[in-house]
Amino acid sequence: MTDQINIRGARLHNLKNLSVDIPKGQLVAFTGVSGSGKSTLGFDILLKEGQRQYMESLGLVTYGLSKAPVESISGLSPTISVDQHLTHQNPRSTVGTVTEVYTYLRVLFARLGHRPCPVCGKNVPPVHASAGLDWEDDTDSDADGSGQTFACPHCEAAIPEMGMAFFSFNKPEGACPTCTGLGIIHRVNVDRLLDEEKSIAEGAVKGWDIHYIRHYLNTLTAAASYFGFDFDLSRAVKNFSPAQRDLLFYGANSPQFRRHFPDVEPPATVSKGRFEGIATNVLRRYADRIEDADYREKMEALLVTETCPDCKGTRLRPESRVVTVSGRSIVEVSRMALSELGAWLEGLPAVFSAQEMRLADAILQDLKDRIGRLVETGAGYLTLERSAPSLSAGEAQRLRLANLLGSGLSGLLYVFDEPTIGLHQRDTHKLIEVLKRLRDLGNTVLVIEHDLETIAAADTVIDFGPGAGKHGGRVVAMGTPAQVARAAGSLTGDYLAGRARIVVPKRRRAPNGKALTIRGARHHNLQNLTVSLPLGSLVAVTGVSGSGKSTLVFDIVDRALRQRLYGAAESPGEHDALEGCEYLDKIITIDQEHVGRIPRSNAATYSDAFTAIREAFAATDAARERGLAARHFSFNVPGGRCERCEGSGVLTVKMHFLPDVEVRCPVCHGRRFKPETLSARYKGLDIAQVLDLTVEEALELFRDVPAAASRLQVLADVGLGYLQLGQPTKTLSGGEAQRVKLAKELGRRTSGQTLYLLDEPTTGLHLADTARLLEVLRRLVEAGNSVVVTEHNLEVVKTADWVIDLGPEGGAAGGRLVAEGTPEQVASSEESVTGRYLRGILR
Repeated sequence: MTDQINIRGARLHNLKNLSVDIPKGQLVAFTGVSGSGKSTLGFDILLKEGQRQYMESLGLVTYGLSKAPVESISGLSPTISVDQHLTHQNPRSTVGTVTEVYTYLRVLFARLGHRPCPVCGKNVPPVHASAGLDWEDDTDSDADGSGQTFACPHCEAAIPEMGMAFFSFNKPEGACPTCTGLGIIHRVNVDRLLDEEKSIAEGAVKGWDIHYIRHYLNTLTAAASYFGFDFDLSRAVKNFSPAQRDLLFYGANSPQFRRHFPDVEPPATVSKGRFEGIATNVLRRYADRIEDADYREKMEALLVTETCPDCKGTRLRPESRVVTVSGRSIVEVSRMALSELGAWLEGLPAVFSAQEMRLADAILQDLKDRIGRLVETGAGYLTLERSAPSLSAGEAQRLRLANLLGSGLSGLLYVFDEPTIGLHQRDTHKLIEVLKRLRDLGNTVLVIEHDLETIAAADTVIDFGPGAGKHGGRVVAMGTPAQVARAAGSLTGDYLAGRARIVVPKRRRAPNGKALTIRGARHHNLQNLTVSLPLGSLVAVTGVSGSGKSTLVFDIVDRALRQRLYGAAESPGEHDALEGCEYLDKIITIDQEHVGRIPRSNAATYSDAFTAIREAFAATDAARERGLAARHFSFNVPGGRCERCEGSGVLTVKMHFLPDVEVRCPVCHGRRFKPETLSARYKGLDIAQVLDLTVEEALELFRDVPAAASRLQVLADVGLGYLQLGQPTKTLSGGEAQRVKLAKELGRRTSGQTLYLLDEPTTGLHLADTARLLEVLRRLVEAGNSVVVTEHNLEVVKTADWVIDLGPEGGAAGGRLVAEGTPEQVASSEESVTGRYLRGILR
């Protein structure tokens, strides 16, 4: 068996005919500036080719998985990726269901739970007779606990037996009937749907055009006639009677309307008056499209989300919530941090009888192993009830890592995409130990990483560069971390050796006396927190993972300000007051969600640079001669684009039983436009060739087109000069997506009273790129704006004007203000974990 992965002549994206030998059985770090080719080699070549070769070896059809563009690649192992993309977007998924810890707890409670008798109220101990464990998946329906009963030992009333489904919020047996196990309910925001000053005929229902109005007026008239009440449709909605309102809002079949006519059966057809109701219609369409995240996001503008009034967000029905093990209900246990839950489970053998331990022993052992791995990967602060879609990319990655640790497999190649994302400096060494454990099982662990501590812990470092985009794609240094630190021409080596560093500002920007003050913040784990964010400054909100940073900044400040400034529908997290809003007239939140609503969206279109580029093409003599306007140079609208592929350059071929395959359009050959559009050239290049340019190249080309140059310059300033203009936004990493959003906002004029909120803006950034980003953030502050970042990267924290450190721990042990002040003041705090690490870096 070869001890190396041998790659010869890799030519994908910006890789320059790259040849490299990667040692197996080691922890290998791929490093280099953003866009230098690390991910191309790690994911697009090693991962895809490893998966393709493995499938081929099993005799599986690999049509659609093309061979990697390399001369040769040998020594590959079966490959598993752990990237930054969230896979659990279903609102029913929680940390408990994703990790299966909740599944084991359901067995524990079903077999050993105590509950009050529904008749006499006395304690009913568990029935040990049916001790077989009926495992089942959390999403399938089953007949678990199917109607079997036993007699209450006190009053002999028939009590149904409990199965696992009794504690599942994804099954009718356990789910709260009001919210069907979601823990939240959606109410339609009437103000967004109706103008109550108008009649229906005048367009009271927003979104109904003249055809809808005519159609629904007929149905409503028929309904009024069917039920025998007067309905003056020329009356303003605000003057409707209760029955008329309930018919319009909820429909003829709803309980809200039927209470007015309890003895009348609803009409059977639309022509007879079976009107659905505008609120009912919105809620039905929202529920029907559970897998379509984009559609649901649009619909959410019409909805108000509230905690379920019956289960109070616990998701379970009342009977399930009263069952206890050692005095704790499954709801209480689900709200414990994983580390706290582990300690509670450790104490159960002391309270269980010998017979109970025979049932519980295997369950407790498995729970101990699973929770231990989760704590080990730095996820110990998470609770089981935490919704999976709310996890950050780093948190989701660490849950996946914990699962991999449990597999015990060897001989694999693991490819990790920045595993330290979202980790406090304190927890980085724990993660490094976990990666080494995977390596010691006999695997090759490859991390694409910017964190210096992780790079220094690798067995081999392969540094890509020397620059980004066309300036990258080569190996500039390779060897142990010490060897790379000594290598001339390696930017990573310069930072490892301390030859290059991000400098601490000579003076901090003094507070201007204006501040945004949050009073009594109690959302999630915040402990009645009152804190002030100085305005006109760069403020870093820090703390260990799960300490409450995101809750404070995004769930409270962001939502409360949006409500105040724009009348947004989404309610902020629990707090008493937000003071100082009068100093701001705009809020811009830049998170790591993917940008662009359509597959054809790219960096040029999203940042608005492409509009000016199209206008520049339309102004050329060739375009004028052919009657081509700016719209003809757009691939998103008919006119100048290729209509065979509708401007995408590729056609999607549906494959039976296999993933869809994209093939190059046979008409335009991937160039997106009609030949006459391509005949117009700007400085010798057609519009398709311009889309193939990098931001830096396009900046040089359009230097004398101010509207294009200014927007392209901002993309370059935030470290995205290497991006191709036509690269689809859906292919960008979380960090790149965030910087494209930042560039879009920087391209706009600001009033100097804007608050920028950024979520870990250094994600995916080399230290050299971080230095450039900090210059951009400084420019915003110098213009009088306020910038707040939630951040673990101490290189950013040390340059902030003001630091707010939350903690001291994550989960229930967090949510308090540990320290605040300049980085130097926080570094002197004995209680602050961030301060302890900041002390070393400020020296």
